[in-house]
Amino acid sequence: MLTATLLALSLTVTAPAPVDLNDPHKKDIAMRLVSSAENSSLDWKAQYGYIEDIEDDRGYTAGIIGFCSGTSDMLELVELYAKRKPGNVLAKYLPALRKVNGTDSHKGLDPTFTKDWKTAAKDPVFQQAQNDERDRVYFDPAVRQAKKDGLRALGQFAYYDAMVMHGPGTDKLSFGGIRKNALAKAKPPAQGGDEVRYLNAFLDARKTAMKAEDAHEDTTRVDTMQRVFLKNGNLDLNPPLTWKVYGDSYTIKS
Repeated sequence: MLTATLLALSLTVTAPAPVDLNDPHKKDIAMRLVSSAENSSLDWKAQYGYIEDIEDDRGYTAGIIGFCSGTSDMLELVELYAKRKPGNVLAKYLPALRKVNGTDSHKGLDPTFTKDWKTAAKDPVFQQAQNDERDRVYFDPAVRQAKKDGLRALGQFAYYDAMVMHGPGTDKLSFGGIRKNALAKAKPPAQGGDEVRYLNAFLDARKTAMKAEDAHEDTTRVDTMQRVFLKNGNLDLNPPLTWKVYGDSYTIKS
């Protein structure tokens, strides 16, 4: 017969340790959340061929993370693709991409670039290049910084989503500036602060940056997505998750 102590131990259920955004399943959730805001779809893998000019002064926006012809990340992506597969359908646009970098111009890209982008998007080599550049430029730096700040999966996602939209720079409208503004209002857990308070400060700073740009002034991806998870206390970003973006409802059950 078990002693009272052994019985108590036998009834103890150890809660699973929280996992961060590097966990494959959690990372897939993050990709689906971003896709709901960027492409109005949870099927982020269907977005390799996405391309359009959303008139945000960044030229063409394309692919799974919104690589832009005006902000160097599209150029770096196509350069990587050319390195891995010389002579691919997009390689001929490299001179034009170098010239339009830093502008919203389509010079040298129209009228065939969008068609050729969609053709390239069917190539597994180009798909993997998009995955790798997404991680190198946006996902990995965002998660790394969030973990240094002591943030769990929701905070890591908040950093990643901000990095995707605003870029990894240090000016006031980039990720670095947003984080700096948040730090001026609250301390992150790594500095002894309260995680919920800090994340609210970060989301407030994020909204300020979004409203400063016409193309990003709709803040529902913060208000009816990230803030909802935060108010629910879901700091580990565990499913089921239900949210809205631009009035559309989404659910991830598991």
